[in-house]
Parts: sequence; structure tokens; C-alpha cells
Amino acid sequence: MSGDPRRILLVEDEAAIRDAEVAYLESAGFAVTPAEDGRKAVEAFGKGPFDVVVLDLMLPVLSGEEVCRRIRANSDVPIIMVTAKGEVEDRIIGLELGADDYLVKPFSMRELIARIKALLRRSRTEDEAQRETATYGDLVIDLAGHKVFVRDEEVELTPSEFKLLTTLARYPGRVYSRMELVEKVLGYDFEGYERTIDSHVKNLRAKIGDDPHNPTWIYTVHGVGYRFEIPKATQSTDGD
Repeated sequence: MSGDPRRILLVEDEAAIRDAEVAYLESAGFAVTPAEDGRKAVEAFGKGPFDVVVLDLMLPVLSGEEVCRRIRANSDVPIIMVTAKGEVEDRIIGLELGADDYLVKPFSMRELIARIKALLRRSRTEDEAQRETATYGDLVIDLAGHKVFVRDEEVELTPSEFKLLTTLARYPGRVYSRMELVEKVLGYDFEGYERTIDSHVKNLRAKIGDDPHNPTWIYTVHGVGYRFEIPKATQSTDGD
């Protein structure tokens, strides 16, 4: 295992907050690259790589939403969206753009570290290594390679989307409540914001081409949560 510190891109326009976060993250052993606006964030990201991006939503020059879009255009790096807005809808927007997590200002530095560490744990795939590849009809999950293919075309998923898919697919037919998925996918109690899972499911379905009105794999269990089903014509494809 390499001894190099994990690299964090920290995007925050308020100098006092940025300086405090840089100091705290560096004291926790991370290598931090700060950026004060959206344009500089995109430029810095292009010089990466980074292990996690901590991205403020309200930025000058380019908004946090636009920065997130540009990063997600060619990377599945874990992103924590930071916002001063307290409304759930504002947080959902960030998740729908591809962010993996969010923090609402003001937050403690300990909370920031906890969220970063949770994302880093989720981005690892050692816990998925008991099966190299799982096939469900036209959907193939390469667990060791952290890749997903639909009809032989690779689909780019964020770490949260990949974890959500593998969690659901591990036990086909099992119904997971939203709160269970929050805990299993996000790695901690998300204080009841089960709607964040709905956003991740929406994004996941769009990427793998699963129509929620006529699903192939991911079914909504109304009032409860979600379950994964193996297409009936291919239920024996999971292994000999």
C-alpha cells in the first residue's frame, strides 16, 4: 500500500473558511489543493488526479453545479457538495448532478473529515472481491474492476451509484428500505434524508437504461424502497 497522502481538491471562495479547512485537512494527513472559484477548480482538477473533491455550491466565475457537471463529464471521482442552502431540494439538485454526498454550512471540521473518509472507504472495492463478475442479462458488473457494462457498452457510474447497484444486486428479490440503503451505500446515518437515495436511483436508472415504469432490474416497492430482479430469461447466468 502506498504511503502517499490522499489528495483533496477543496473549492471554497471564502478565504477564511478555505484557509481553516486546508489547515485542518492537512493536519489530518491529506494533501490539499485549494481553489477559490469555479474556473480555477476546473483548471486544478485537470492537473489532478484527486481522490475526493470538496465543492462549494455558491462560487464566483463558474457555479458549483457547473463545476460538478464538468468533472462528471470525464471522471467518477467522489464529490462532496457543500452548500449554505438548507432546503432538501437544493441538496437533491447537487446529488442529481452527480455529487456523492453533501454538507450544509455551518459544519464541523470533524464532520468534514468523517464524510471524506466514508467516501474513500466506499471507493475501495476490496469488500466486493468475493465474485469477480456478476451478469444479469444485458447488465454486467465487474466487481474487481469497478466497472459496469450494459449491452457490452461501459457505463460510467459514480462511486455511490456503483455501491448502490452492487448492494441491490447482491441479493436479488430482497427489498431494501430507503434508510437501509442510506446506511449501506452512504456509510452512516444520513439523518433521515432518504430522498437522497431516490436521486441516486434516478441517476443509476438513467445510466443503465432501466425504465422505472417498465423496469428490467431495479423495481420500486412503493412506500418501502427498492429491490433488484434478475431478468427472468437469464436467471441462471449468475454462475454455474
